Amino acid sequence: MKKWNLYTPEGVQDILFTPCAFKRELESKIRNAFRLNGYMELETPTIEFYDVFAGDSGLMRQESMYKFCDSKGRLLVLRPDITVPVARIAATKLKDKDFPVKCFYIGNTFSFDELGGGKQNEFTQAGCEILGANSPEADAEVVAMAINTIKATGIEEFQIDIGQVDFFKGLMEESGLKKDEIEEVRELIDLKDFVGVEQVMDRHNVKTELKTLILDLPKLFGSKDILETINYNHIGKRAANALDNIKTILDILADRNLDKYVSIDLGMVQSMNYYTGIVFRGYTYGVGFPILSGGRYDTLVSKFGRNLGATGFSMGINMVMMALERQKKLSNPVKEGCFISYEEGARKKALEYCQKLIDKGIPAQIDFMLKGVDEGIEYAQRKGLNSFVYFYTDGSRKEISL
Repeated sequence: MKKWNLYTPEGVQDILFTPCAFKRELESKIRNAFRLNGYMELETPTIEFYDVFAGDSGLMRQESMYKFCDSKGRLLVLRPDITVPVARIAATKLKDKDFPVKCFYIGNTFSFDELGGGKQNEFTQAGCEILGANSPEADAEVVAMAINTIKATGIEEFQIDIGQVDFFKGLMEESGLKKDEIEEVRELIDLKDFVGVEQVMDRHNVKTELKTLILDLPKLFGSKDILETINYNHIGKRAANALDNIKTILDILADRNLDKYVSIDLGMVQSMNYYTGIVFRGYTYGVGFPILSGGRYDTLVSKFGRNLGATGFSMGINMVMMALERQKKLSNPVKEGCFISYEEGARKKALEYCQKLIDKGIPAQIDFMLKGVDEGIEYAQRKGLNSFVYFYTDGSRKEISL
């Protein structure tokens, strides 16, 4: 029988020394990228009321969330996402702010089936939101920020796939399908299940031209030239406006010299049900899941009592680390720091020297085991330090670069 106090629960992990240092450095690079582009950091609670994510809002499946009760018997969850709490904050805490507001976050989230964490149930999200702006320029700004954030992590080969939720919704309006049938088609398209989509369409008397386009949705990905192949006469006004929206966003990204990182995927229909316009995902080689995803969600804040346009994205830091590792871009730890040892009687000088280095911002540690010169040098080398200093009783010292 296993001793459960020796193990971590399924889907979580211990992150030790070197990987942890690299993760913190990665978070610092991402934080700096957001800061330099005018985003302000905020932090939401790890524990939220269940109703923020489910209940009447129905934003997420209850089966995907960690649930428990507070002392009064009210249902709580470990946050499975941070965008939703940001929407709550926008509706309740930012009423007097000068909009639009650009904010970002870095924090852990918890879910049983979140693709952004791979096989992990606890994973770190970094993301940004633009609150109070509804324009192609704001959408392009968020996509550009996604590109710049990926570049800041050190990943060089990647791609952002852009879709449009309103394009799909517009086609469905024209098709005349019922709500539950539309959701079935959405799920099949998201899975790129060609056969399944065709089976649903065959059950209905949909116009031939529209039916053909819906069946082709999973195939409509690639360069922006795909947009020119679609006949506006058969798709309706809503879908046509969605295509125009994508074209405008692509033009803005081209002006930023970022269009080389972008491709189109009109068959992209996100699984989260709060997106209302552009949606996008970021991919790189070495991992089987997107490293980031985002889009426009103009109705999300209204679920908390305020009408406010918004757009943003979140990045899975664990997925980025996996990608960097598989691409062999995890840098070796930099050798730094001084190990200081001493003879009996020289302790005070050794301690004073150690503190001086620390005050100058140089990592330093004292030898409290009194290892001596040879053993002290070996120890410092094993620990990845770059210097060793030994103090003698007569006031002299030996300094060695490692």
